[in-house]
Amino acid sequence: MTDTARTPSEPGEEAAGAASAPRGATYAPGAGVSPAGFGPRRRRLRWLRWAALATAVLVLAAGGAGWAAYNKLNGNITKDTGAAAELARYEAERPTPLVHDAQNILLIGSDSRSGRDNRKYGRDPGTQRSDTTILLHLAADRQSATAVSLPRDLMVDIPSCRRPDGSRTRAQFAQFNWAFEFGGTACTIRTVEKLTDIRIDHHMVVDFAGFKDMVDAVDGVRVCLEEPVDDRAAKVRLPAGPQTLDGEQALGYVRARKSLGNGSDTDRMDRQQEFLAALVNKVRSNDVLLNPVKLYPVLDAATSSLTTDPGLASLRGLYELVRGVRNIPTERVQFLTVPRRSYAYDANRDELVEPAAEELFTRLRKDEPVRVTRDAAAAAYEWTASKAYEDDSEETYDEGESTYEDGESDEYAEDSGDGDSSGSYDDESDEKPDDPSHTPSPAPTFRGNTADRTSCE
Repeated sequence: MTDTARTPSEPGEEAAGAASAPRGATYAPGAGVSPAGFGPRRRRLRWLRWAALATAVLVLAAGGAGWAAYNKLNGNITKDTGAAAELARYEAERPTPLVHDAQNILLIGSDSRSGRDNRKYGRDPGTQRSDTTILLHLAADRQSATAVSLPRDLMVDIPSCRRPDGSRTRAQFAQFNWAFEFGGTACTIRTVEKLTDIRIDHHMVVDFAGFKDMVDAVDGVRVCLEEPVDDRAAKVRLPAGPQTLDGEQALGYVRARKSLGNGSDTDRMDRQQEFLAALVNKVRSNDVLLNPVKLYPVLDAATSSLTTDPGLASLRGLYELVRGVRNIPTERVQFLTVPRRSYAYDANRDELVEPAAEELFTRLRKDEPVRVTRDAAAAAYEWTASKAYEDDSEETYDEGESTYEDGESDEYAEDSGDGDSSGSYDDESDEKPDDPSHTPSPAPTFRGNTADRTSCE
């Protein structure tokens, strides 16, 4: 007798039986695989496949959008290969970095009137101009940043530079901003390096449009005005008191000169430094650097009008720079102007206050601490050092040693070979500034500001 209702005793028998069953055979519900059990499973599998496909599409779309955004920002940056090539020709004369990982970046505000967005600020004479130059020093441990403004009217030695048409200028003693007009970024960098003996690692050039767009990207910057501003030349008119400036107003505010304060370029640089401190505060307080939604407009604005050396001319290069400085406390982000005074032969020009300026440059070169303050102590330091230096220069030198009026000797000597200062203004050491074994002396105090103290305090 054949058992037609038997149940397979081995796991593989049911599958084998199904495979050998007649093509037209039917089965009662619950016996083997039923249509009622197979349908829901098929629908679940179909839904999972569609969900996976939709997820993949979203991921690809997000990735594509991210890649498109990256390419756009990356393509915004202008790479300054011409300056890099020109600087390479003079590599032998450039200073040698003394401290590994410390970085010095030259920030240049281009006063160009070329282009649609810049044309309304004046006629384009066909030459490059720069009214704002800042030497930004980032400490090797990335625990401090010091921004030093270099006056446009500072009298300096400008080397022979290559003009855009290929001709060359003669080496001359002239006001600082002529270097940018003569030979652009490369000439400015060589002039700064000759003045400070500090190696410039990177540079950035930002024009009017870029500055305005960055301010607008952070929804304006708050400043406090002690008096109303009405400057037709800078195209700005503001009432006194707390104000949140948009890009156009901010540009006029930092460019205004004769209508504010004493009308000097030094006063304008102080105002620029206070504004930059407020801008740093705004970026930090809004967590812009950590929020992609807020960061993108800032990056788009910054990169659209940014010209940099090849080392920074990419989002990767800029990101590495920002990542290294984003955790610096605002009280350790410092702004100051190089010690200066009116030039002896022209009150409309500036000259360095020595040895205070050399002390500042030496400390930046060797990555030593620099302190800034708003009070009169810094001005007193610069005046005292300058007076002592001037009095000493009138004394008779005896075998390279000098004597101050109080009888104390000082090791600040001048190199008789080329006239450049090469000594150290340090009462405790007679080692030369470039000597790596030099023991840091207590940091002098310079007149300046920190990013945690704005004009509204």
